[in-house]
Amino acid sequence: MLHDRMSRRGLLAVVATGFAALVTTTGNLPAGASVTDYPSWEEVEAARASESETAKKVQQIQSLIRALEEEVSSTREDAATAADDFYRAQQASFAAALRADTLQSQATAQAQTAEAAAVTAGRLASQLYRDGGDSSSIKLFVSGSTDRAEELLSRLGVMEKLLEKNQAAYANAVSARDAAQSLADQAEVARQERDQFQRSAERAMTRSQRAADAASEALDTQSSHLLDLEAQLAALRDTRAKTAAAYQLGVAAARAEEKKRQAERAAAERLGGSRGVTNSGWTRPTAGGLTSRFGPRTSQCGPSYCSSSNHYGVDLSGGCGAEIYAAASGTVVYAGYNGGYGNYIKVDHGDGVGTGYAHIRDGGYHVRYGQRVDAGTLIGREGSTGTAFGCNLHFEVYLNEAPVDPAAFLSARGVAL
Repeated sequence: MLHDRMSRRGLLAVVATGFAALVTTTGNLPAGASVTDYPSWEEVEAARASESETAKKVQQIQSLIRALEEEVSSTREDAATAADDFYRAQQASFAAALRADTLQSQATAQAQTAEAAAVTAGRLASQLYRDGGDSSSIKLFVSGSTDRAEELLSRLGVMEKLLEKNQAAYANAVSARDAAQSLADQAEVARQERDQFQRSAERAMTRSQRAADAASEALDTQSSHLLDLEAQLAALRDTRAKTAAAYQLGVAAARAEEKKRQAERAAAERLGGSRGVTNSGWTRPTAGGLTSRFGPRTSQCGPSYCSSSNHYGVDLSGGCGAEIYAAASGTVVYAGYNGGYGNYIKVDHGDGVGTGYAHIRDGGYHVRYGQRVDAGTLIGREGSTGTAFGCNLHFEVYLNEAPVDPAAFLSARGVAL
């Protein structure tokens, strides 16, 4: 599981992520050193016998740690850049999808208007044909009968009005048809743009996930070296008659304590889970109440940023640290930082359906990329990372990568928000 490792090891846990980069970049290492040139405990014990050797060994270890700090700083900047790129690409994709849907709705409505106008024009044309199709009317007009002539003139007047109405109805029908076609063409262009933005967002998500995975893997595989380095540095600086073996025991105890905490967290996760999974296979993603709905909204501003004027999800607030559950079974396709969303998880449920969970607290991940989850699986905890005004879960539902109203989507599946 991905958890917060900063609480105990502090800088060491962060420094560890730099080891992966050091495999190919060793310019900051001490002369003649490589990434595998970690001092052994035997070397440390031997160096303690000589003040000059102790100073050299201290300098070596300090240089190693400084190099790792510089590399991890660069690595974290790259990861942050990738995450921000993903966020911008994803938001652009959502905006393009919304524009395409809006234009298509307008085109559909205009096509219905055009159809109604065409029906009206057809009815007027039919009536005009019936009123003007009787040849006996012309004979009556020239027959000399005053009464019948007045009748014919009246009928011709009606025909003239019908003709005017018919021409106007025809013009309206043509105008509506042209407008509908124009909107349909614009919608098609918007759909093409949407598809391009979605592909761009997919690529950005992949790059960002790879950066996050690289950092996580480096931390998991190299943190043990840093524990040794810190303990060795402490041993070299300690002038008391304490053996290096005693410091090794301290490192072993620290590792044992970390394994114990990991086991306790894993046990807690197994006990976690959301009740109330419906027959449709969906459940509420958190117990928190609904605080902000999907769609257009008034932008709110805090000390350093303003919220978007179009909300692509819903906000649910159960409080800082509240449990977040997978809304349905699926596969985690992203678990990492995501710009304004802060710590973010995306789950693919298949058949073009996905869900997103944003503002997860630091250290609040309970799943990782590629993991299979069930409805109600504990996947994270509410926080305020990214652009959030307070601890909450920003929850999104995607259909073919386009955001839809989560409240309506879940309601159709028997889940109320």
